[in-house]
Amino acid sequence: MKIRPFTIDDYDAVLDLWRRAGEGIRLRRSDQRAEIAKKLAHDPDLALVAVDDSDSEEKFIGAVMGGYDGRRGLVYHLAVDPAYRHRGIGRALMAELERRLRARGCLKCYLLLVRGNPAAEEFYRRQGWEDMSANIMLMGKELQ
Repeated sequence: MKIRPFTIDDYDAVLDLWRRAGEGIRLRRSDQRAEIAKKLAHDPDLALVAVDDSDSEEKFIGAVMGGYDGRRGLVYHLAVDPAYRHRGIGRALMAELERRLRARGCLKCYLLLVRGNPAAEEFYRRQGWEDMSANIMLMGKELQ
């Protein structure tokens, strides 16, 4: 396995991975190719893919996107191919993303987790993430 930057050329393979990853990844308008291209232009070093390069063709086995606004980091869409789970791929992607965020000066990072996914919740807890929902109300608004 190797971890490398996620480019727009990887979009179709990563979209397929997100679709196969399970209910924790909820695809929205912001996950369309044009929107991901904007994200990659803004934070190209914070979007990563894990590929199995043991064959002549890369197989996409994991992906994560991060963001940094100059104050806080945010993690988007960590996904690992179900056939490759429990091999440290998600942990490696998160560690590399966190390293890159720290290198930018990021002091604190957030992520959103879909409720009812105990495996994902436990994964993040083992990586040192904590549930802040007792102190924070999540609000959102669609901008047309």
